[in-house]
Amino acid sequence: MRRAGTRPHAIDDVKAPRDSASQVTRATLGLREMLLRGSFRPGQRIAEISLSAKLGVSRTPLRLAFEKLEHEGLVKALPHTGFAASEFTITDIWDAIETRGILEGASARLAAERLKYPAQLDPLRKINRAMQGISTVDIESFSRYLDLNEAFHVAIMDLADNQMLRRALELVYKFPFTSPSSRVLLADTLPGSKKILPIAEEHHRALIEAIEHREGARAESLGREHGRLTRRNLEGALTDPNFLETFPGARLIKIR
Repeated sequence: MRRAGTRPHAIDDVKAPRDSASQVTRATLGLREMLLRGSFRPGQRIAEISLSAKLGVSRTPLRLAFEKLEHEGLVKALPHTGFAASEFTITDIWDAIETRGILEGASARLAAERLKYPAQLDPLRKINRAMQGISTVDIESFSRYLDLNEAFHVAIMDLADNQMLRRALELVYKFPFTSPSSRVLLADTLPGSKKILPIAEEHHRALIEAIEHREGARAESLGREHGRLTRRNLEGALTDPNFLETFPGARLIKIR
């Protein structure tokens, strides 16, 4: 029996916004994956009706997904109507990686300056041990390595405890080839990756040490230098003749 004052469609009213949010999330994830896979030619208008059917969402959630990805820089609004996939130059990518290094350096410095007690470093140490335990170079295990690498960077952001800095970093991470989990870091396909991995692991160890000893300037320097390893990996990837087919997001880059 319905209680007095309860509207007949109250449950449906609650469910509708949730379903709408779910559609926006599905549209955003699906569209982002298609963009990074190179499903759309940069600059060419994306047909919304067929895309809506392909993603299984209505037009409104799809439009919201376009607006979100426009904010990330993956699509751009056309002069009259609609959206198109963005195109990036190599300089754009280098600038994004440099910006990431600056922000991660600031994050590491704040983590060192705001550390209250040593136990706060336990998550970082646990992640670092797990990464060192991955010794194989197959795709599956290295994918796990990259997930842990991203978790390591997020853990430093947690210690920095600065929400504005977190937002800025999360935005930069969505830029192609810029995040700590970028799939450009494939050790078994890039000649220089096996040399870079020990350097990255040493950076992680040194970052933990600098934060533990409240050495803000050192932590910031290490954070910025560590970010530049992403550029070094991408430079190696660009020498791969299969680059456009192998790496998600490669088709969005304007390469001579």
